[in-house]
Amino acid sequence: MTSFVARAPLPAEIARLPRPSTPDAVLVARALGGDRWAEEAIYRRHVHRVTAVAARLLRRSADVDDVVQDTFVEALRDLGKLREPERLGAWLVRIAVHRVHKIFRRRRLLRWIGLERMDTNDEPLVAQARSDAGHEARAELALLDRALDTLEWDTRTAWVLVVLEGYALAEAADLAGCSLATIKRRVARAEAAIALRFEEARDG
Repeated sequence: MTSFVARAPLPAEIARLPRPSTPDAVLVARALGGDRWAEEAIYRRHVHRVTAVAARLLRRSADVDDVVQDTFVEALRDLGKLREPERLGAWLVRIAVHRVHKIFRRRRLLRWIGLERMDTNDEPLVAQARSDAGHEARAELALLDRALDTLEWDTRTAWVLVVLEGYALAEAADLAGCSLATIKRRVARAEAAIALRFEEARDG
């Protein structure tokens, strides 16, 4: 015999929790209406991508945490400025890239006056490798880290967005705030610098 257990109705806050399939545009509209669950859903849906982009650009865990937190604080504060709610994810990444740019400017200033110190929590690409990555793969990632360290911020950003994050050139240009022609030049410049570094390593 099947037994049925009487259940109390769900609290209104839980009942209103958006389903995972809820479109971003709907979450934005609900968040603008003061729905805290929608804000939480926005964070949970997009925090991984924002964190990944910040980590691959900065490679410093303390700064990454700050960028992620500041990105969502700014986004939720300025949500009403988002013209295309269905492109929420791209908008969040654009904010994160802008935040990263500010950190690079600060690092450059500190380096110029001799005050920058290496963080003990640095997380280069080799530290972000999968646990089952072999020795050869880790060696190549370490070499790639050294190559990226030689690039200007805008060149590194273009390469990370297109090659590591997989954005199309047009979308990467939008995220980086530059033209399509510029993003192409930056990616090409980065590829050339990386290829040269690997070639030097082979010759050495």
